[in-house]
Amino acid sequence: MNKDQGIGLVVLVASVVGIVLYAWLIYAFTILILQITAFIAVAGILGIAAWIGWTMATTPPPAPLEPEGRGLSVHTGEPLDTGEPNGAAADERDEEVTGSWLAHSPERT
Repeated sequence: MNKDQGIGLVVLVASVVGIVLYAWLIYAFTILILQITAFIAVAGILGIAAWIGWTMATTPPPAPLEPEGRGLSVHTGEPLDTGEPNGAAADERDEEVTGSWLAHSPERT
């Protein structure tokens, strides 16, 4: 028997002993054991939810992928240099695009 099989056997025996012990405890102290079990289950789920919330609250937001105020031309794929705030399009071709943007993409033409 190798090391992994030995550890597996120990886990198997411990699990069966745990099941038998838990069954006996429920028989002997029904209400108390069920209350403890319910508390551990609820505390575990709420603990995981708290951990997720803490992680979300303490993680900084990701850096933007491209600077604000600049975009790409739908016709050429080159950056727009508008000189205007909020990325207002200076190129007349990019002011209004009708239909599907895929129809005007460089790959389709």
